[in-house]
Amino acid sequence: MINQRILAHFHESAELKARAAADLAEPIAAAVELMFSALSNGNKILACGNGGSAADCQHFAAELVGRFERERLPLPALALTTDTSIITAVGNDYSYNEIFSKQVQAFGQAGDVLLAFSTSGNSANVLAAIDVALERDMRVVALTGKGGGAMGKKLTEADVHICVPHDRTARIQEVHLLTIHCLCDGIDVALFGGDAND
Repeated sequence: MINQRILAHFHESAELKARAAADLAEPIAAAVELMFSALSNGNKILACGNGGSAADCQHFAAELVGRFERERLPLPALALTTDTSIITAVGNDYSYNEIFSKQVQAFGQAGDVLLAFSTSGNSANVLAAIDVALERDMRVVALTGKGGGAMGKKLTEADVHICVPHDRTARIQEVHLLTIHCLCDGIDVALFGGDAND
């Protein structure tokens, strides 16, 4: 019984990735271009999300500040999910819905990119961060699923929406992780060209 469930998880994940590849390749490429342009101009990437998506933010920032698959100078990326003093102070003194938007106000500048994760597209604190980012003339790369929710409706034509065509949170998160790796690889190729193994 348990082996069948495990196999079903693997099969569903593999099938979704194969099916989603054609739909997501173009917006992922657009996100790479947006991020590379920002980084080339001396700007940075801020990332926000809740739960598993918070972990995705930290994973992405670690790959840029450290490295992905090749040696290079650190790139400026900041996960807005890691400073517990800021998060608890803002959550306590204001509202949990402002834990990211306050940080975007503090750290975000015109030309920066907000990488916003929400599997439903409806996380109130991520939506608030997007509002502030757009007010500050930042660009947004949104990673969602389940049709994109309210986040999909907030984005402008200058932003990028990567919406996983699935309704199951675990499957959406798995494709988000693959997307993170595609973004990091794309940024490295844009910076240095070729293949890390060349």
